[in-house]
Amino acid sequence: MTRNIVISGGGTGIGLAAAQAFAADGDRVLLLGRRAEVLEKAAVPGALTYAADLSEPDQVRGVARFVARELGTVDVLVHGAGGAGDPEPPAGSDDPLDRVAHDWTANFRQNALTAALLTEALRDRLAEPGGRVLFISSIAAYRGSGSGAYAAAKAGLHPYAHDLARQLGPHGITVNVVAPGFVEDTEFFGDSMDEARRARLIADTLTGRAGIPGDVAATLHWLASPGAGHVTSQVIQVNGGAERGH
Repeated sequence: MTRNIVISGGGTGIGLAAAQAFAADGDRVLLLGRRAEVLEKAAVPGALTYAADLSEPDQVRGVARFVARELGTVDVLVHGAGGAGDPEPPAGSDDPLDRVAHDWTANFRQNALTAALLTEALRDRLAEPGGRVLFISSIAAYRGSGSGAYAAAKAGLHPYAHDLARQLGPHGITVNVVAPGFVEDTEFFGDSMDEARRARLIADTLTGRAGIPGDVAATLHWLASPGAGHVTSQVIQVNGGAERGH
């Protein structure tokens, strides 16, 4: 049975790998992202695309209207949008506190607010029963990210997911979080990854390799399957053992 899949950040990296996995099943996929040209270039078979800044309520309302018109019901909602604040304009001040305020605000806008706005805009369209909401967090939520801002924003998804799971569980909808470790072949690190750092991140794993977008996409795909129908309010780590427990 064909399902309707909405994926934010669907033009690159993990979001794109997830979109390809669902499309391979014959599901109907809607890719969301800031850049229309990136969404079109993704070329996911049969996919719809809609460009929007999901941290802006008015633009999320536009997404909701598009979903209502083109899809109706949302079977699976995957939150892949996010980043470390880089696409935002730089702070307009050299004052240290202004820069801190800018960094933390940008990270929460990109990683937490985007997910909250899109979820709340579409929650009444989630399939009942059988709907799935999936958030992409990060290993940084457990071990920090340097400045703390990105890690805190990702960690903020965890209690939100737990609250949603309680609210939506009686409607037959599950809510889960996937927290990847170091994943290559994404835009996240940009030009900041040198070979020494890459080697350190791989050395943290028990599997001796970097993750790839397909590792995370496969976990998302399973969580959206009927076989995961009794799995909800969980944070599942996909990091080769670099972070364990919790």
